Amino acid sequence: MSQWFECKVKYDKMMETGVLKTVTEPYLVDALSFTEAEARITEEMQPYISGEFSVSAVRRINLSDIFYNQAGDKWYKVKTNFITIDEKTAVEKKTATFQLVQASEFSNALTVFMEGMKDTMADFEIASITETALMDVFSADLKRTLADKAAEKE
Repeated sequence: MSQWFECKVKYDKMMETGVLKTVTEPYLVDALSFTEAEARITEEMQPYISGEFSVSAVRRINLSDIFYNQAGDKWYKVKTNFITIDEKTAVEKKTATFQLVQASEFSNALTVFMEGMKDTMADFEIASITETALMDVFSADLKRTLADKAAEKE
């Protein structure tokens, strides 16, 4: 199971107006520790940023799943309540979990999420869907998969 870390990267970005502005953007990486998360985001960002940059913050994020959609350019956080019934007291219990969905717009995020959850046997309800400020997600599993495919072609 992946541990996800939000890493905020601070760097000088060339704006559309031609002005150089210092920005701080959040990215998501999976790692085993805070130290590895910082190392991974540094490695991932190196090719995309010319000049110096720094990792200004690293914090753990609680996610149970990520649903990728290559057509999406935004990331949405979905709060899902899984519903169970206590056998002894017959009381309904809701357990909140969070998922991340890549989509182009809100309605598409709902569609991608429901498609990803279609094989789920448990009862659940969507409590909220919110757009995040995340710029990108770097998964070690996805990176290994792409590396494996590249090695197979050679």
